[in-house]
Amino acid sequence: MATLRTLFLNPPSYQGFDGGAGSRYQACREIKSFWFPTWLAQPAALVANSKLIDAPADDLNLEQVLQMAKGFELCVIHTSTPSFDNDVSVARALKKANPDMVIGFVGAHVAVLAEESLRAAPGLDFVAREEFDYSLLELAQGKPFADVAGISWRQDGVIRHNPDRELIKDMDSLPSVLDVYKRDLKVENYYIGYLQHPYLSLYTGRGCPARCTFCLWPQTVGGRIYRARSAAGVVAEMARARQLFPQVKEYFFDDDTFTADLPRAAEIARGLGRLGLTWSCNARANVPYEYLRIFKENGLRLLLVGYESGNQQILNNVKKGIRLDVAEQFSRDCRKLGILVHGTFVLGLPGETKKTIDESIRFACRIDVDTIQVSLAAPYPGTELYQQAMANKWYEPQSLVRNDGTQSCALSYPGLSAAEIQAGVKRFYARFYARPTPIWRMLVRMARDPEERRRRLREGREFLRYLGGRAPSPEAACSCAGHETAREGVAA
Repeated sequence: MATLRTLFLNPPSYQGFDGGAGSRYQACREIKSFWFPTWLAQPAALVANSKLIDAPADDLNLEQVLQMAKGFELCVIHTSTPSFDNDVSVARALKKANPDMVIGFVGAHVAVLAEESLRAAPGLDFVAREEFDYSLLELAQGKPFADVAGISWRQDGVIRHNPDRELIKDMDSLPSVLDVYKRDLKVENYYIGYLQHPYLSLYTGRGCPARCTFCLWPQTVGGRIYRARSAAGVVAEMARARQLFPQVKEYFFDDDTFTADLPRAAEIARGLGRLGLTWSCNARANVPYEYLRIFKENGLRLLLVGYESGNQQILNNVKKGIRLDVAEQFSRDCRKLGILVHGTFVLGLPGETKKTIDESIRFACRIDVDTIQVSLAAPYPGTELYQQAMANKWYEPQSLVRNDGTQSCALSYPGLSAAEIQAGVKRFYARFYARPTPIWRMLVRMARDPEERRRRLREGREFLRYLGGRAPSPEAACSCAGHETAREGVAA
């Protein structure tokens, strides 16, 4: 079937802004970091006559994007709450340059605020809600808007909301994103500080069974049920990835919680071990030792783990479903097995005080993970945290990001101001990384690996420039790593 020539666009924004097309957070970060735009690559793999442009990672400005967009009939833009106003201006410019182009938004923000988004952006033709892959395919095939489930659209000035589309049950029915990556992206443009470079990330499943109140994607797009591709299908795809991308040093599985189905994860791990691949993934801080050992023996290098807080009551408040003693034992097991851990923490969750911030800092130092990410709690629309913040007037009427794209603290509590929460981030990083152990670990790795040395020196310069310009702000809005806000983004 003939399809419209379709452009999937992660739009230009603030310098260094990771727009969330393949991650759980939307912000500029202290060092150059970009996730793969997997949420756009997946429908692009469905639509034959398509192209994916990731403007932030490719350092493209609006004028360049407008030139590249000529001749496309349908444009799908990934948006987010922090970048929405900017993305509306990009859509307006595209429509002015291409009056006949059909333009739609996708992403968590419009999934939750479909009507508000269309009213705020008169140039938009539609928004696709929730899981949007097949809605976009049908639109690209020319199906009338009125017959496409899962979209909201404009008809003669009236906003229409079509019935919801069911979540995809058979994840193996989706085509691989690898061909889109190979065709449209340059893998060397994607950096994450704790992953080897170049890396490649993708999803083997969607959704998360955890109930974390702050985590954006399961509550807006992915759902609360973990729907995953077969282990055999994942292993076959990774064998092909090795052929397509021989330069890649590490593969990252960005599922909200790759370890949600441990027997399946172990089967995949054994397949990756046979392929000789180095890999990492999101995990909860409760994976049993016997599974950790299987993972490590089959190429696992690092786990991205959302600890969030060192205070048990705060974890209970956000329905984390993890006990601190279990998380500590998990951390000891990882250290014993030689599995690196990038631990993510969130300051400003309900129940936070100056005392609990210090408890989290002491907890992070005690478990002594290899690297950390400290984020500000962000009440994204569609999350239970947002509902709580609005009901209790914790949410200050300000942007989630500053005018330079870095995250801003939007929550405050009686006895704990937004400024004090923000200051806690700087104190957290300083206390953790000023200890002899992390300094020694980093120096040893830099001495052993020239690539590690070059990367860390570059990141160090970027971070110092960041500190010189303003007080540090977190890199993520939703730190559910195993998450991650960031990346959030992480079932955390």
